[in-house]
Amino acid sequence: MLAIRGIFDNGKLILNEKINISKPIEVIVTFIEDIREKKNELINLKQFSFTESQEILKDYSGSISDAVIEERNSEF
Repeated sequence: MLAIRGIFDNGKLILNEKINISKPIEVIVTFIEDIREKKNELINLKQFSFTESQEILKDYSGSISDAVIEERNSEF
């Protein structure tokens, strides 16, 4: 195993050292700083109620798909 420092910037990984590897190789990238801004919580399906969700959203007149896309785009 080899460890090399680098910088992750705008979706690209820039290594501090040049490595000559002639074939694809599996890597593990560890972010040293905690960069998570908000905790992504999954829905607990055992506690999920479709009927309750419908009730919460009954007055929502927008597009759920558009809202999801907008939320995902704002995370980047």
